[in-house]
Order: sequence, then C-alpha cells, then structure tokens
Amino acid sequence: MEGKGVEKGARNRRGFQTTVVREFEPDDKADVQRIFTEGLMEMVPDTAFRGLRHHPESILLYAAITFLCYVITMCWWVIGLLPAVFLSGRYFFSRRVIHGYLEHAMDTDMGDIEGFYMKPSDSCLWVAVLEGKVVGVVAAVCLEKSGGAVELKRMSVDRRLRRCGIGVALGRKVLEFAVSHRCSTVVLGTTAYTHAAHQLYKRLGFRCVGITNGYVTPGARWSLLERLFYRVRHHHYSINVLGRPF
Repeated sequence: MEGKGVEKGARNRRGFQTTVVREFEPDDKADVQRIFTEGLMEMVPDTAFRGLRHHPESILLYAAITFLCYVITMCWWVIGLLPAVFLSGRYFFSRRVIHGYLEHAMDTDMGDIEGFYMKPSDSCLWVAVLEGKVVGVVAAVCLEKSGGAVELKRMSVDRRLRRCGIGVALGRKVLEFAVSHRCSTVVLGTTAYTHAAHQLYKRLGFRCVGITNGYVTPGARWSLLERLFYRVRHHHYSINVLGRPF
C-alpha cells in the first residue's frame, strides 16, 4: 500500500515518521473521542483564566462587585478573598459549560461518527496517523451544495505532538475536500484564546471575518451565575479556495 510505504519510510525533521491523513475507520473511534475530549477539556483553564484579559467588561464587573462589597462590609480580608472567588467561579462554570458541550457533541455527531460524517456524501472525518497511532482528527461538512461553503469542524491534535505540522496536514485535507466538492469557501468558528490555534488557521490561509462577544455555547444553561462567570468570544474564520492549489 502506498500510504503504508510513506508511513514506514519518510521521517520529518523532528525524527518522526511522516504523518498520514486518511479517512476515519470504525477502529479509530476510541482514539478519536479521546483526542477530541482531551482537546476540549484543555479549553477550561484557557477560557477561565487566559480569556479573562480579553473581556474588560467582566473585569469591570468584578471590580464593581469588589467595591460594593468594600462599601458594605468595610472589611479588607473580604476584599482580598474576592479575586480567588471570582477565579474559582470562572473555572467551575467554564468546566461545567464545556463539559455540557462535550456531552452535547457525544450525543450527536461525535457519538455516531460513521452515521454523521462517513455515510453522507457531503461530509467526512479524517484522522492523522503517526507511527501507527491516531494523533489528530478533523471533520468537514458541506453547508450548501456545489458552489457553497464547507465547515471545518472538530479539529484536535494530541497535545504531546503539536507543532509537528499535524494540524496543517489536517486543515489542508479539508481544503482539498472543499475543492473536490466544488465549494468556494471553507469556514470555521472557534472560542479558543490560545495564540497557537489562531496562528494555525492563519497559516492555512484563513482570515478572521468576525467576532461574536457573549457567544452562547451549546450545552450551556445560561443561568445568572453562568452569565457572571462564563463569557467567551467566538471567532469566525473564512477562506476562499477557488483557484488555490492544495
């Protein structure tokens, strides 16, 4: 098999064998779900802590609550305790919302990968294989028929093997899929705050076309406390693939 020959032979600059991107097979399901779950749960501290500096409105709200507590209690130890309370609240509700999103995904497409992605002709899910192990995943769904858009979904790479070009290889597979289906555009959305994630999309040629503040994450209960402690930005990326070689 040609793919196996590449996998056994060529090695990249970091000493790993060349990554092979192929279509999902039933035996991959456990690895795909594990990589997707681990990648998603990494977003808990990313959202709770790193995301805070991107939301000045939340910082102002916490400062106002702190000032109000000081006026009411005139107690310095209460004021000193509030930052820890706010951070703990952000972590707790970020974890709850993201875990709810994970359950939502497992109840829909990620729980029935074959039925959702592999059987329809206008969607697909691929895995990246490195040295015989599944190390990454990405999916594509045609939002419209020929000439429309393809959505890049569920991209995740094993955290131990990032910065090895796996994400780029997966992203290019989706771009190739769009071209083969005669679609003009590939779109994606992300709530990640990590610089590396956005750099990956830009490296693939995507550009940010919009940002939604206060994005309602699927699986969120959107209670008053969640509104207080959980707030994310949803970045919208797009690329026109017409006339581009992949």
